[in-house]
Amino acid sequence: MNNKFLKDFPILRGEMNGHPLTYLDNSATTQKPESVVKSICGYYGGCNANPHRGVYELSVKATKVYEDARNKVAEFINANADEIIFTKNATESLNLIAYSYGLTNLRSGDEILITISEHHSDLVPWQMVARATGATLNYIYLDADGNLSESDIEKKLTRRTKILAVTQISNVLGLVNDVKTLAARAHELGAIVVVDGSQSVPHIPVDVRDLDADFLAFSGHKMLSPMGIGVLFGKRKLLEDMPPFLSGGDMIEYVEEQTTTFAELPQKFEAGTQNVGGAAGLTAAINYLNGIGFDEIERIERDLTSYAIAELKRLQYVEMYGCNSSRDNKIGIITFNIKDVHPHDVATILDAQGVAIRAGHHCAQPLLKYLGQNSTCRASFYFYNTRQDVDRFIEAIGQVRKIMRVD
Repeated sequence: MNNKFLKDFPILRGEMNGHPLTYLDNSATTQKPESVVKSICGYYGGCNANPHRGVYELSVKATKVYEDARNKVAEFINANADEIIFTKNATESLNLIAYSYGLTNLRSGDEILITISEHHSDLVPWQMVARATGATLNYIYLDADGNLSESDIEKKLTRRTKILAVTQISNVLGLVNDVKTLAARAHELGAIVVVDGSQSVPHIPVDVRDLDADFLAFSGHKMLSPMGIGVLFGKRKLLEDMPPFLSGGDMIEYVEEQTTTFAELPQKFEAGTQNVGGAAGLTAAINYLNGIGFDEIERIERDLTSYAIAELKRLQYVEMYGCNSSRDNKIGIITFNIKDVHPHDVATILDAQGVAIRAGHHCAQPLLKYLGQNSTCRASFYFYNTRQDVDRFIEAIGQVRKIMRVD
């Protein structure tokens, strides 16, 4: 059992409902190590001020904290600093792309192609943009293993496609999509590629240059940093040609009574006072992840996932989704149902035993409908989880049908 990270996460050494906490909802949000919490407290306790606004020392320090975070993120995903836009979360990042790029560039007759596996944050904005512009919204469906259908890609990715939006890892199925190959195909046909990296950036190395992504969005809170800080990467030329998403302080160059000129990148997309404390936490989170290394993170998560799947397969009343891929592209997420028991009842029973999982539609209702389900249970792992967590999870699962009296 690997416990070497638990010393950094006080919450994981605690209890829930009188049992040791087994936290398995990492796809929703991750816990925060002490180094991240200290970095946030250090900012607010030592240099809290508006960045970019003042020449006094505190403001200069706040600006440095904020811009150092931008440089850290750029290095982390192999981008240029002026291509990194800070937002509240991946949802805001994806909406920014849809409204600033999509509404500006799409016309009637154009096509937007997304996957049935998209989170609502990378689906609903494109529905709204399609209605507003007259573009058509098309979907790539799945093969029997839960991977994107090659025949669908071949048939639906055409020269009429102007935007391809794809999640790098499904938050329901936990399967890694081959974004690099998809991006190459899309670019050959003249489309731009939007990548939802919410489930990938915290778990696998992501290089936007290698992927050749035009846009990439992710949230800090899914990778150890606080809620309220997100990232949008966009290729400089695309960002330069896009109109601002929000207007107001700090994205302005000069304002006259009837006209306004806007600041250069990246400030053009960062209206208002920014979450500098969140940026400080994001820097600390990246430093922590870099200290572990993604080889180790992937090794731990793959071990836990394989172990948990093998144990669940012993239980004939458990049905799993996305766990039969032959591509070795499964990581960190197990979505399942228990026969004759509603997912919310499963989650409630596990909660009483100290095990935290997610139950519901996971903000992916079209995917669940495609799978023939209204809701499912989801257990998701991170590097600080252990095989003992899996054992507690499996033991709790074994009690569900007895408690519900369906055996």
